[in-house]
Amino acid sequence: MWLLSSGQVVSKSRVPAHGQIMRVRLRAAGDDAKGDAEGDVSPASPEGDCQDGRCGLIKRPGDLYEVLAFHLDRVLGLNRSLPAVARRFRSRLLPYSYTDGALRPIIWWAPDLQHLQDANNDQNSCALGWLQYQEMLQPHRPMPVDGDTPCSSIPRSEWSRLALFDFLLQVHDRLDRYCCGFQPDPSEPCVEEMLHEKCRNPAELVLVHILVRRSAPSRLVFIDNAGRPQHPEEKLNFRLLQGIGSFPAAAVARLRSGRLQSLLLQSLRLDRELWESQGGAEGLRPLLHTIDRRAQILLRHIQEHNLTVFEDSPC
Repeated sequence: MWLLSSGQVVSKSRVPAHGQIMRVRLRAAGDDAKGDAEGDVSPASPEGDCQDGRCGLIKRPGDLYEVLAFHLDRVLGLNRSLPAVARRFRSRLLPYSYTDGALRPIIWWAPDLQHLQDANNDQNSCALGWLQYQEMLQPHRPMPVDGDTPCSSIPRSEWSRLALFDFLLQVHDRLDRYCCGFQPDPSEPCVEEMLHEKCRNPAELVLVHILVRRSAPSRLVFIDNAGRPQHPEEKLNFRLLQGIGSFPAAAVARLRSGRLQSLLLQSLRLDRELWESQGGAEGLRPLLHTIDRRAQILLRHIQEHNLTVFEDSPC
Protein backbone atom coordinates (compact mmCIF):
# COMPACT_ATOMS: atom_id res chain seq x y z
CA MET A 1 0.00 0.00 0.00
CA TRP A 2 2.85 2.37 0.82
CA LEU A 3 4.44 1.69 -2.58
CA LEU A 4 1.18 2.56 -4.34
CA SER A 5 0.66 5.76 -2.36
CA SER A 6 4.24 7.06 -2.32
CA GLY A 7 6.38 5.14 -4.80
CA GLN A 8 8.21 7.08 -7.50
CA VAL A 9 7.02 6.47 -11.07
CA VAL A 10 10.03 5.17 -13.02
CA SER A 11 8.43 3.81 -16.18
CA LYS A 12 5.07 3.72 -17.91
CA SER A 13 3.14 1.93 -20.63
CA ARG A 14 -0.34 2.03 -22.09
CA VAL A 15 -2.65 -0.92 -21.55
CA PRO A 16 -3.86 -2.30 -24.89
CA ALA A 17 -7.55 -1.57 -25.56
CA HIS A 18 -7.74 0.57 -22.40
CA GLY A 19 -6.78 4.04 -23.58
CA GLN A 20 -7.51 5.84 -20.31
CA ILE A 21 -5.46 3.54 -18.10
CA MET A 22 -1.70 3.77 -17.57
CA ARG A 23 0.47 0.99 -16.18
CA VAL A 24 3.43 2.30 -14.20
CA ARG A 25 6.39 0.81 -12.44
CA LEU A 26 7.04 2.21 -8.98
CA ARG A 27 10.17 2.50 -6.90
CA ALA A 28 10.20 2.94 -3.16
CA ALA A 29 12.36 5.67 -1.67
CA GLY A 30 15.92 4.42 -1.20
CA ASP A 31 15.44 1.53 -3.63
CA ASP A 32 18.44 1.48 -5.93
CA ALA A 33 17.17 -1.25 -8.22
CA LYS A 34 19.12 -1.46 -11.46
CA GLY A 35 17.63 0.11 -14.54
CA ASP A 36 15.20 2.31 -12.67
CA ALA A 37 17.00 5.60 -13.00
CA GLU A 38 14.90 8.78 -13.22
CA GLY A 39 13.75 9.18 -16.79
CA ASP A 40 13.63 5.50 -17.71
CA VAL A 41 10.52 5.13 -19.86
CA SER A 42 10.93 1.51 -20.87
CA PRO A 43 7.62 -0.36 -21.22
CA ALA A 44 6.24 -1.71 -17.96
CA SER A 45 5.15 -4.99 -19.49
CA PRO A 46 3.55 -7.69 -17.35
CA GLU A 47 5.95 -10.21 -18.85
CA GLY A 48 8.98 -8.19 -17.84
CA ASP A 49 9.23 -5.19 -15.56
CA CYS A 50 6.12 -5.96 -13.55
CA GLN A 51 6.84 -9.56 -12.61
CA ASP A 52 8.21 -8.49 -9.23
CA GLY A 53 4.90 -6.93 -8.16
CA ARG A 54 6.09 -3.31 -8.22
CA CYS A 55 3.58 -1.98 -10.73
CA GLY A 56 0.20 -0.33 -10.59
CA LEU A 57 -2.62 0.75 -12.88
CA ILE A 58 -3.51 4.43 -12.81
CA LYS A 59 -7.18 4.75 -13.66
CA ARG A 60 -9.59 7.61 -14.40
CA PRO A 61 -10.65 10.11 -11.73
CA GLY A 62 -14.19 8.79 -12.22
CA ASP A 63 -13.02 5.37 -11.01
CA LEU A 64 -12.15 6.68 -7.54
CA TYR A 65 -14.99 4.58 -6.07
CA GLU A 66 -12.67 1.59 -6.59
CA VAL A 67 -10.73 2.71 -3.53
CA LEU A 68 -13.86 2.60 -1.39
CA ALA A 69 -14.65 -0.81 -2.91
CA PHE A 70 -11.25 -2.10 -1.80
CA HIS A 71 -11.90 -0.97 1.78
CA LEU A 72 -15.36 -2.58 1.71
CA ASP A 73 -13.77 -5.82 0.54
CA ARG A 74 -11.36 -5.79 3.48
CA VAL A 75 -13.95 -4.74 6.07
CA LEU A 76 -16.17 -7.65 5.01
CA GLY A 77 -13.24 -10.07 5.16
CA LEU A 78 -13.59 -11.11 1.51
CA ASN A 79 -10.00 -10.27 0.54
CA ARG A 80 -10.57 -10.68 -3.19
CA SER A 81 -9.94 -7.12 -4.44
CA LEU A 82 -6.50 -5.87 -5.40
CA PRO A 83 -5.04 -3.09 -3.19
CA ALA A 84 -6.11 0.40 -4.27
CA VAL A 85 -5.25 3.89 -3.06
CA ALA A 86 -6.12 7.44 -4.13
CA ARG A 87 -3.22 9.57 -5.29
CA ARG A 88 -2.25 12.77 -7.12
CA PHE A 89 0.61 12.30 -9.58
CA ARG A 90 3.38 14.78 -10.35
CA SER A 91 5.86 12.66 -12.30
CA ARG A 92 7.24 14.27 -15.45
CA LEU A 93 7.09 10.83 -17.09
CA LEU A 94 3.30 10.97 -17.18
CA PRO A 95 1.11 12.93 -19.62
CA TYR A 96 -0.25 16.23 -18.35
CA SER A 97 -3.76 14.79 -18.03
CA TYR A 98 -2.37 12.52 -15.29
CA THR A 99 -0.54 15.30 -13.43
CA ASP A 100 -3.14 18.08 -13.50
CA GLY A 101 -3.89 17.72 -9.80
CA ALA A 102 -6.89 15.41 -10.17
CA LEU A 103 -7.11 12.58 -7.68
CA ARG A 104 -6.91 9.16 -9.34
CA PRO A 105 -7.05 5.61 -8.09
CA ILE A 106 -3.99 3.43 -8.55
CA ILE A 107 -4.55 -0.31 -8.33
CA TRP A 108 -1.85 -2.86 -7.66
CA TRP A 109 -0.89 -4.83 -10.77
CA ALA A 110 -1.00 -8.54 -9.90
CA PRO A 111 1.69 -10.08 -12.12
CA ASP A 112 0.18 -13.57 -12.19
CA LEU A 113 -3.39 -12.82 -13.25
CA GLN A 114 -4.42 -15.51 -15.66
CA HIS A 115 -5.75 -14.28 -19.02
CA LEU A 116 -7.24 -16.18 -21.93
CA GLN A 117 -5.14 -16.15 -25.10
CA ASP A 118 -8.15 -14.97 -27.10
CA ALA A 119 -7.51 -11.28 -27.90
CA ASN A 120 -11.27 -10.64 -27.90
CA ASN A 121 -11.74 -12.22 -24.48
CA ASP A 122 -8.52 -11.50 -22.59
CA GLN A 123 -10.29 -9.98 -19.57
CA ASN A 124 -11.28 -13.45 -18.40
CA SER A 125 -9.37 -16.40 -17.00
CA CYS A 126 -12.07 -18.70 -18.36
CA ALA A 127 -14.98 -18.27 -20.75
CA LEU A 128 -18.30 -18.76 -19.02
CA GLY A 129 -21.83 -18.20 -20.27
CA TRP A 130 -24.77 -17.18 -18.08
CA LEU A 131 -26.54 -20.54 -18.47
CA GLN A 132 -23.35 -22.47 -17.63
CA TYR A 133 -22.87 -20.25 -14.60
CA GLN A 134 -26.40 -20.87 -13.35
CA GLU A 135 -25.95 -24.60 -13.83
CA MET A 136 -22.72 -24.52 -11.78
CA LEU A 137 -24.61 -22.87 -8.90
CA GLN A 138 -27.19 -25.66 -8.58
CA PRO A 139 -26.92 -26.88 -4.96
CA HIS A 140 -27.37 -30.60 -5.63
CA ARG A 141 -25.13 -30.70 -8.65
CA PRO A 142 -21.66 -32.13 -7.92
CA MET A 143 -18.88 -29.65 -8.56
CA PRO A 144 -17.07 -30.53 -11.80
CA VAL A 145 -13.57 -31.92 -11.76
CA ASP A 146 -10.94 -29.39 -12.79
CA GLY A 147 -10.83 -29.11 -16.55
CA ASP A 148 -14.26 -30.62 -17.17
CA THR A 149 -15.96 -27.27 -17.77
CA PRO A 150 -14.88 -23.62 -17.95
CA CYS A 151 -14.06 -22.16 -14.52
CA SER A 152 -14.36 -25.61 -12.94
CA SER A 153 -11.59 -24.80 -10.44
CA ILE A 154 -13.74 -22.06 -8.85
CA PRO A 155 -15.98 -23.33 -6.01
CA ARG A 156 -19.54 -22.10 -5.39
CA SER A 157 -18.40 -20.17 -2.31
CA GLU A 158 -16.38 -17.84 -4.54
CA TRP A 159 -19.45 -16.95 -6.60
CA SER A 160 -21.31 -16.20 -3.36
CA ARG A 161 -18.60 -13.74 -2.30
CA LEU A 162 -18.68 -12.12 -5.73
CA ALA A 163 -22.49 -11.79 -5.78
CA LEU A 164 -22.56 -10.21 -2.31
CA PHE A 165 -19.80 -7.74 -3.20
CA ASP A 166 -21.28 -6.80 -6.58
CA PHE A 167 -24.76 -6.30 -5.14
CA LEU A 168 -23.52 -3.90 -2.46
CA LEU A 169 -21.59 -1.87 -5.04
CA GLN A 170 -24.01 -2.51 -7.93
CA VAL A 171 -21.19 -3.71 -10.17
CA HIS A 172 -23.05 -5.02 -13.21
CA ASP A 173 -20.16 -5.58 -15.59
CA ARG A 174 -19.17 -9.04 -14.37
CA LEU A 175 -22.42 -10.93 -13.96
CA ASP A 176 -24.86 -8.75 -15.91
CA ARG A 177 -23.09 -6.53 -18.43
CA TYR A 178 -26.30 -6.63 -20.49
CA CYS A 179 -28.37 -4.91 -17.77
CA CYS A 180 -30.93 -7.73 -17.85
CA GLY A 181 -31.67 -7.30 -14.15
CA PHE A 182 -33.07 -3.76 -14.36
CA GLN A 183 -34.47 -1.31 -16.89
CA PRO A 184 -31.47 0.72 -18.06
CA ASP A 185 -31.60 4.35 -19.14
CA PRO A 186 -31.04 5.00 -22.88
CA SER A 187 -27.63 6.50 -22.04
CA GLU A 188 -26.37 3.26 -20.43
CA PRO A 189 -23.48 1.62 -22.34
CA CYS A 190 -25.43 -1.65 -22.39
CA VAL A 191 -28.14 0.14 -24.40
CA GLU A 192 -25.85 2.20 -26.61
CA GLU A 193 -23.83 -0.92 -27.47
CA MET A 194 -27.05 -2.87 -28.12
CA LEU A 195 -26.17 -5.43 -25.46
CA HIS A 196 -29.49 -5.12 -23.63
CA GLU A 197 -31.30 -6.58 -26.64
CA LYS A 198 -29.52 -9.90 -26.04
CA CYS A 199 -31.41 -10.40 -22.77
CA ARG A 200 -34.10 -12.10 -24.86
CA ASN A 201 -31.72 -15.00 -25.50
CA PRO A 202 -29.91 -16.14 -22.33
CA ALA A 203 -27.74 -18.50 -24.38
CA GLU A 204 -25.93 -15.44 -25.79
CA LEU A 205 -25.07 -13.94 -22.42
CA VAL A 206 -21.53 -14.26 -21.08
CA LEU A 207 -19.75 -13.26 -17.88
CA VAL A 208 -16.76 -10.91 -18.04
CA HIS A 209 -13.89 -9.94 -15.72
CA ILE A 210 -13.89 -13.45 -14.25
CA LEU A 211 -10.28 -13.67 -13.20
CA VAL A 212 -8.04 -15.81 -11.01
CA ARG A 213 -4.33 -15.78 -10.28
CA ARG A 214 -2.10 -18.62 -11.44
CA SER A 215 -0.91 -18.96 -7.85
CA ALA A 216 -4.51 -19.40 -6.58
CA PRO A 217 -6.75 -20.72 -9.40
CA SER A 218 -9.65 -21.45 -7.04
CA ARG A 219 -9.93 -17.84 -5.76
CA LEU A 220 -11.59 -15.12 -7.80
CA VAL A 221 -9.90 -11.74 -8.14
CA PHE A 222 -12.28 -8.78 -8.19
CA ILE A 223 -11.21 -6.05 -10.63
CA ASP A 224 -12.93 -2.93 -12.03
CA ASN A 225 -14.96 -2.48 -8.85
CA ALA A 226 -16.04 1.16 -9.26
CA GLY A 227 -19.68 0.09 -9.34
CA ARG A 228 -22.55 2.57 -9.23
CA PRO A 229 -22.77 4.69 -6.09
CA GLN A 230 -25.71 6.65 -7.52
CA HIS A 231 -27.71 3.68 -8.82
CA PRO A 232 -31.29 4.21 -7.57
CA GLU A 233 -32.63 1.87 -4.93
CA GLU A 234 -35.76 1.11 -6.93
CA LYS A 235 -33.57 -0.25 -9.74
CA LEU A 236 -31.27 -2.46 -7.67
CA ASN A 237 -30.07 -5.37 -9.77
CA PHE A 238 -31.20 -8.56 -8.03
CA ARG A 239 -30.09 -10.62 -11.01
CA LEU A 240 -26.62 -10.39 -9.48
CA LEU A 241 -27.92 -12.68 -6.70
CA GLN A 242 -29.67 -15.18 -8.98
CA GLY A 243 -28.74 -18.79 -8.23
CA ILE A 244 -26.84 -17.95 -5.04
CA GLY A 245 -28.08 -20.10 -2.16
CA SER A 246 -25.66 -19.15 0.60
CA PHE A 247 -23.31 -16.37 1.63
CA PRO A 248 -20.11 -16.13 3.71
CA ALA A 249 -21.04 -16.09 7.41
CA ALA A 250 -18.39 -13.56 8.47
CA ALA A 251 -19.44 -11.03 5.84
CA VAL A 252 -23.14 -11.45 6.64
CA ALA A 253 -22.41 -11.03 10.35
CA ARG A 254 -20.57 -7.79 9.59
CA LEU A 255 -23.58 -6.53 7.62
CA ARG A 256 -25.89 -7.42 10.51
CA SER A 257 -23.68 -5.84 13.14
CA GLY A 258 -24.92 -2.28 12.58
CA ARG A 259 -21.29 -1.16 12.48
CA LEU A 260 -20.65 -1.29 8.72
CA GLN A 261 -20.49 2.48 8.27
CA SER A 262 -18.25 3.08 11.28
CA LEU A 263 -15.89 0.27 10.25
CA LEU A 264 -15.67 1.66 6.72
CA LEU A 265 -14.91 5.14 8.09
CA GLN A 266 -12.20 3.70 10.29
CA SER A 267 -10.64 1.93 7.29
CA LEU A 268 -11.01 4.82 4.83
CA ARG A 269 -9.34 7.21 7.25
CA LEU A 270 -6.08 5.42 6.44
CA ASP A 271 -6.22 6.76 2.86
CA ARG A 272 -5.48 10.42 3.61
CA GLU A 273 -5.85 11.63 0.02
CA LEU A 274 -9.28 10.08 -0.41
CA TRP A 275 -10.39 11.08 3.07
CA GLU A 276 -9.51 14.75 2.62
CA SER A 277 -10.80 14.97 -0.95
CA GLN A 278 -14.23 13.69 0.11
CA GLY A 279 -14.53 16.01 3.09
CA GLY A 280 -13.77 13.42 5.75
CA ALA A 281 -16.48 11.51 7.57
CA GLU A 282 -19.27 13.98 6.76
CA GLY A 283 -18.50 13.92 3.05
CA LEU A 284 -18.29 10.14 2.91
CA ARG A 285 -21.45 9.41 4.90
CA PRO A 286 -23.88 9.62 1.94
CA LEU A 287 -21.89 6.97 0.05
CA LEU A 288 -21.61 4.76 3.11
CA HIS A 289 -25.31 5.19 3.86
CA THR A 290 -26.09 3.95 0.34
CA ILE A 291 -23.96 0.84 0.86
CA ASP A 292 -25.54 0.26 4.27
CA ARG A 293 -29.03 0.54 2.78
CA ARG A 294 -28.12 -2.04 0.15
CA ALA A 295 -26.75 -4.25 2.91
CA GLN A 296 -30.09 -4.14 4.74
CA ILE A 297 -31.92 -4.98 1.51
CA LEU A 298 -29.55 -7.91 0.94
CA LEU A 299 -30.16 -9.17 4.48
CA ARG A 300 -33.89 -8.98 3.87
CA HIS A 301 -33.43 -10.93 0.64
CA ILE A 302 -31.50 -13.63 2.52
CA GLN A 303 -34.24 -13.89 5.14
CA GLU A 304 -37.18 -13.87 2.72
CA HIS A 305 -35.64 -16.60 0.56
CA ASN A 306 -34.42 -18.72 3.49
CA LEU A 307 -30.84 -18.57 2.26
CA THR A 308 -28.03 -19.93 4.38
CA VAL A 309 -24.55 -18.88 5.39
CA PHE A 310 -21.33 -20.86 5.28
CA GLU A 311 -18.20 -20.63 7.37
CA ASP A 312 -15.11 -19.45 5.57
CA SER A 313 -12.34 -21.99 5.21
CA PRO A 314 -8.86 -20.79 6.15
CA CYS A 315 -7.06 -19.30 3.17
